[in-house]
Amino acid sequence: MTELRAASPRTPLAQFLTAALPLACALAAAYLVVVAGALLACAPYVSAGGPVPAVFAGDALSIAACTVLGQVAGRVMPWRLTAPALAICGYVLAAGGVGSSGLTHLAPASLHLVGDGDLPVWWYPLVSALWTAGLAAAAVLARSARRRVTALLPLAAASAAAVLLVHTGDGMLRDNPLAHRQVCDDSTTPHVCVNATRPDLLPEAVRVLSGVTSRLKGVQNVPVRFEDLPRRPREDEAELPMLTPLGWWSVRGKVNDPEQYARQGAVNLVRRECEEAPSARRVQVTDGAVLRWLAPDSAGKDDRERAVASARERGDTKELATLRAEDRAYARLAALTDDERRSWLGRYFATAHACDPDANEVPSL
Repeated sequence: MTELRAASPRTPLAQFLTAALPLACALAAAYLVVVAGALLACAPYVSAGGPVPAVFAGDALSIAACTVLGQVAGRVMPWRLTAPALAICGYVLAAGGVGSSGLTHLAPASLHLVGDGDLPVWWYPLVSALWTAGLAAAAVLARSARRRVTALLPLAAASAAAVLLVHTGDGMLRDNPLAHRQVCDDSTTPHVCVNATRPDLLPEAVRVLSGVTSRLKGVQNVPVRFEDLPRRPREDEAELPMLTPLGWWSVRGKVNDPEQYARQGAVNLVRRECEEAPSARRVQVTDGAVLRWLAPDSAGKDDRERAVASARERGDTKELATLRAEDRAYARLAALTDDERRSWLGRYFATAHACDPDANEVPSL
């Protein structure tokens, strides 16, 4: 007669993994589902180069590892406040509560990426995941394995990853090469260039600036291009309003305030690198008239009416005279023929690089 052997009981390690892994996997899977949904929603507007899949995979593994660590802590300290205490400690670590010691880099997803100027080094997601996964594996083996000495191997791997993260610090970020390039449309005057991380926004920028560029067609001495690079514009360039980070000027591939965007572009053409207005009132009046003609501003009309009313109430005859002089200068500029205006603007832009030019150098209106 065949003897039936009773099934050997599962080891404590197997029992623990059976209880902890399903929850850890479920949380990691939920994170990946949320990430996938967000990426699909943002797919039409993603910057050049796209997302870095390894970052999301590393974060998912870190979430699973932290879940397992929480399970171990619950076994070691079966206390009602264990979970919130761990949550508070994790938040303090992630928020930089350990000061400038570099330990903040041990928190998963601790890199601060703003815009498209930086990218994580290729090994960061792997090392970050190794740190948390090694720590979780060491805790599980130390708690449940028959030979607890086996916990030393994953603990050594986690320690090596931690040392690398702490000592590398901000070196885990590298420059995005695309952020130092731009794509241009040379059919306009000036040419319109946007950062190479957002080439999809070039047609939108050209469209929004078309009012400014059409008024400058055939005008001499204007900057060659609108540039969009992380540096100061050169003498033959004017700075484009920043399209990134997204949400400042652009949302879902569109400029969210076209009128103000065009006006800011025009401002960057008129005394574009000057912190203060020219001292000569006539030059200020001329600059204001040119700006109004290049980029009419519907909101600015209301602002001017309020400024005139305020100057009258205060009895500020100087400001009132300046506003009226700008109105007259703008009317004369608008009344010129196209050829006359192009010629005048060419002489004006020959002096627009000077922050405080002699009033006699700037053509009058």
